[in-house]
Amino acid sequence: MTQPDLHEAAPVIPYGGPTPVPAPPPGPGVFPPFPAPPVEGKGLRIGLGLGIGAAVLLLVCGGGIAAVIGLVSTMSSALDEQAHVVIGDYFEAIEAKKFDEAYGMLCSSEQQRQTQAEFVSSEESAAPIRSHDVGDLDLTAVTLAVPVDVVYTDGQTGTLEVYLEQSPDTGEFQVCGVEE
Repeated sequence: MTQPDLHEAAPVIPYGGPTPVPAPPPGPGVFPPFPAPPVEGKGLRIGLGLGIGAAVLLLVCGGGIAAVIGLVSTMSSALDEQAHVVIGDYFEAIEAKKFDEAYGMLCSSEQQRQTQAEFVSSEESAAPIRSHDVGDLDLTAVTLAVPVDVVYTDGQTGTLEVYLEQSPDTGEFQVCGVEE
């Protein structure tokens, strides 16, 4: 009896017999179609891809930072301008001796601290102001205070600290105290 050849396929038996056994893979000496994947330009493509990604990231982050800086600068200028207007109007009313009008520009806590008559009496007895120069609002301070350089009618000068508060109704600044 001869031994069967292991490399031959098993015979196919028709009508539901056992399934055929596949032939074994080819032996040594067979070469794959590509011995190694091509590497030409691979480093250049990776470097180019990383460079473009870094440039996009820099543009997005840099644009975001520039937008935040612009927003903070604009908001700071707007708040400073609003403070200048409110304080300027207050001191113009004081200089024109329109004390009732100046009292209306005070915050509610300041109006509760003193009546309109008390305010008018204290302002009439204070040294009259001839001119004023409003300084810049310091947004980093705990309290919103603005220095105001004043010149009195007798020629003397001084610096007053004007404290501001935002109105809960309108959100606008109101004068909430003046100190030497």
